[in-house]
Amino acid sequence: MQPWATQLPRRQAPTGISPAPQVPAQDQIDRQLAALVYAHSTEAMMVTDKDNCIVAVNPAFVQMTGYAAEEVIGQDPSLLNSPHHDQSFYKKLRRTLLDTGQWRGEIWSQRKCGDSFPGWLSISTVYGRFGEVQRRVTLFSDLTRTKASEALIWRQANFDTLTQLPNRSMLKDRLAEEIKKAMRDDRAVALLAIHLDNFAGINESHDQDWADRLLVEASRRIVGCVRTTDSVARTASDGFVALLTGLHSADRAGQVAQNILHRLAQPFELDTALVALSGSVGITVYPGDAAPVDTMLHNAQQAMVAARQQGGNQYSFFTPSLQEAAQQKLQLTRELRAAVAGQQFCLHFQPIVELGTGRVCKAEALVRWQHPERGLVGPGEFIALAEENRLIGEIGDWVFKEAARWTLRWRETYCPQFQVSVNKSPAQFGRTQNHAAGWIAHLRQLGLPGRAVALEITEGLLLNATPAIGDCLRSYREAGMQVAIDDFGTGYSSLSYLKNLELDYLKIDRSFTSNLAPGASELALCEAIVVMAHKLGLKVVAEGIETAQQRDLLVAMGCDYGQGYLFSRPLAPEAFEHTLMSTHHREAGAEMKK
Repeated sequence: MQPWATQLPRRQAPTGISPAPQVPAQDQIDRQLAALVYAHSTEAMMVTDKDNCIVAVNPAFVQMTGYAAEEVIGQDPSLLNSPHHDQSFYKKLRRTLLDTGQWRGEIWSQRKCGDSFPGWLSISTVYGRFGEVQRRVTLFSDLTRTKASEALIWRQANFDTLTQLPNRSMLKDRLAEEIKKAMRDDRAVALLAIHLDNFAGINESHDQDWADRLLVEASRRIVGCVRTTDSVARTASDGFVALLTGLHSADRAGQVAQNILHRLAQPFELDTALVALSGSVGITVYPGDAAPVDTMLHNAQQAMVAARQQGGNQYSFFTPSLQEAAQQKLQLTRELRAAVAGQQFCLHFQPIVELGTGRVCKAEALVRWQHPERGLVGPGEFIALAEENRLIGEIGDWVFKEAARWTLRWRETYCPQFQVSVNKSPAQFGRTQNHAAGWIAHLRQLGLPGRAVALEITEGLLLNATPAIGDCLRSYREAGMQVAIDDFGTGYSSLSYLKNLELDYLKIDRSFTSNLAPGASELALCEAIVVMAHKLGLKVVAEGIETAQQRDLLVAMGCDYGQGYLFSRPLAPEAFEHTLMSTHHREAGAEMKK
């Protein structure tokens, strides 16, 4: 008979001797149920006698521990003890059992094969009539799967699944502990906020798997720049934070930041393709800057933004002036949201002159913020902020509709071929797939042809031109709208983009025209741009013309249009209309003289 089998009473055959008293039917049923539970329970069961020797085990025990019943009957339960616990643990367990008759808790046990496993153990004592120990019944469950699930959940909550680095939550816990150690040991702690400057554009122009591999390789390079006692966490899609501990001075933080920038600047090779990245690093140091965890993270982020604004591929330490600038930025953001809601904007128009004739039949629409306290605020102070806070879409839509309204008026009154140029931010292209359709429909509603509007885009957009961006530009072109590259020559130009995207204008950046003079290198560059553009069937607009000499040199090289203070500053609509009217009357007078 197996040790866990229950011996049930047998029926006695009739004899001349009186039969023994029968077990009541209910008691017999209860014993049968207990036997079934004992034999078929998924919870391991073990029974020991008063001398702590095993007298019975159930099948679940055999399956869980790997021991056959005959191998453990008569043995001390200590054969299941795991090296995870020391002797003091088992002495304390035994003392509790002797004092109270029971013990419950998590415990590690050891299988026959030597593997340890976590479990939940419950020991109860069966006493005799006089309080003596008769049996101890032990129930235990294997918690291996439960612990594995808990560990997985904990890891997912504290680690980035792609890079396997700690996430922001884990970083904050570690930073809090390191600040305590630094206070005790009189040492410094540094946080380095690291941003991959051009990763967003690369991510949009490649498939997700490829971009993920690049991100993992970048994270490995960053980790390779710190000590094993330091930490690196991934805190954003293209952002990391390095925690440097036990520092004697802040100089070490600057050295690590420089090393990280150097490693990130080295080309990445993926699928035989070389990819260039750069980084911006912001540094804050305890105890010099602040102690609270959130404040340190915020300070490092501010310093990183300052490094980015300085052109990237450099590091910047946090300073109080950055905190002040951040507060001003926060206030400006609140005011900008109110400006969008209250439409506190206006347009100014800068004439674009046909250099060969001096005619004005084009203008660039330039938005201004009519701040209730500061007066007119130029786009350089708020456009980047609008892009960052996803307000650029609403502002861009307002600019387009307002520019179209004035264009309709001026085409009907002064110049039937009048065209307005509207700047379109790269951030606007990612808003919705049917964004182009909305603008095109608005022109049709006004009765304006597509040619009445030219869109000005940046070279950076061309560099990261995804199929969706190409489709959007083609939609505008099919509707008759023209497309110009603004600030040409300052970014990452590509002749293939110029050809494939079917553009109409190149606008030479003012950095070339401002130094335009006979014999200057800028003269050769401008001539080359004009020749190249004309070969590709594009017209050229030169920005930033301020002198007659600059204008004459551009005319001589065949530049088509000019724009700058030599002709006019950006004007309010009413003042620009006066310019158009003067031009119209002058041209009408010239015609009459003929």
